[in-house]
Amino acid sequence: MVDARRAKFFRIVLGNIIMCATVAALLSVTVAVGGAKSSAQSGEPYYAGKSDTKVSLMVNVYWGTEYIQPMLDIMSRYNVKTTFFVGGSWAAGNSETLKKIHAAGHEIGNHGYYHKDHSKIDGAYNRKEIESAHDAVKHALGIDMTLFAPPSGAFCAQTLSVAAELGYRTVMWTRDTIDWRDHDANLIYKRAVKNIKGGDLILMHPTECTLNALERIITEVFSAGLHIAPVSEVLESDVIL
Repeated sequence: MVDARRAKFFRIVLGNIIMCATVAALLSVTVAVGGAKSSAQSGEPYYAGKSDTKVSLMVNVYWGTEYIQPMLDIMSRYNVKTTFFVGGSWAAGNSETLKKIHAAGHEIGNHGYYHKDHSKIDGAYNRKEIESAHDAVKHALGIDMTLFAPPSGAFCAQTLSVAAELGYRTVMWTRDTIDWRDHDANLIYKRAVKNIKGGDLILMHPTECTLNALERIITEVFSAGLHIAPVSEVLESDVIL
């Protein structure tokens, strides 16, 4: 009788342990999934990618059209593919150059329509700027962009929320060449490549000095054992799970 009671007791205890473990496992999965959704839906900007082997040259375009073809020629010579974030107003007025960028195999990103300070405009205006740029590129190339780089790196919570709702990932940068201000090819080169590492997003524009520094930047990236790729590739991890 005692042995039977003990056996029954242990069966009850074991059953409770299994039940608790099952509940705990289910809760952990629920929390993990919920956390993943929350992170994915938050629209937080990317300042670097997850890749250990790739970097990207983020070329933001509203002006400097005359330097784009020579930049494309250098990139083609080294078989480099990267990302050009184009302003909608520029895209609408320079569709042939935009088509050349795309035809060369480069990724096209959204840079707003009129280069507004997105941190100082409301949600509706943020939406208009992003959607208008999207429509301009869609009209010219027939593609849907998925990456958004706020002009001047200015954004607010509404910017991030609207961009995410429109299917965009908001992208900032890891290192800034500040080529729009400092017209010095050597300085641009140093800012682009000093202590460079995988995952870096290098911001630049189509300027004469950037053009003069571009070949050195590319060769130095290669010398560091890294590859140059579109932003969307750099955002992803090299590890395949």
